[in-house]
Amino acid sequence: MSEKPDKSGPELARAAVEAALAKHRSAPRRKSVIDGGGRRRGYTGPGPDPRDPQLFGTVLERLMKQRGWQRPTSEARIFGEWEKVVGADIAAHSRPIKLEDGELTIEAESTAWATQLRMLAAKLLAGIAREVGHNVVKRLHIHGPATPSWGSGPRRVRGRGPRDTYG
Repeated sequence: MSEKPDKSGPELARAAVEAALAKHRSAPRRKSVIDGGGRRRGYTGPGPDPRDPQLFGTVLERLMKQRGWQRPTSEARIFGEWEKVVGADIAAHSRPIKLEDGELTIEAESTAWATQLRMLAAKLLAGIAREVGHNVVKRLHIHGPATPSWGSGPRRVRGRGPRDTYG
């Protein structure tokens, strides 16, 4: 009877390592799996990865570009940042009313300021284009303050009304 001597010590360790390597080589390789969001599942390497934390501004900018919100955002900046767009002095005496089809309506606090803004229209358009983007505003409509309406109210009297009090 010939029995194999049991392996011990270094031979046993070497046999265990060889068995593990053989099992590893015969196992099917696991490929990196891409999930529905286009991201790799599993561990990442030391380089940049799309799953790394991103700056909020970068993510928001990418989202606005994907959804086509650049133009509405630019239009909203005109109303939200009016002082920055036209300057503090002009913003103190005027305000944007509406923006439709590239035509911005501005209301001045007095007729004198409305005249001044009409003379500065080209400069205003250039400043708006510089701040919010080109072709967002193509034309300006500038008018003075809204006049009071005396067509109704508790003390309304039929007749000529306020016309006879103005010169």
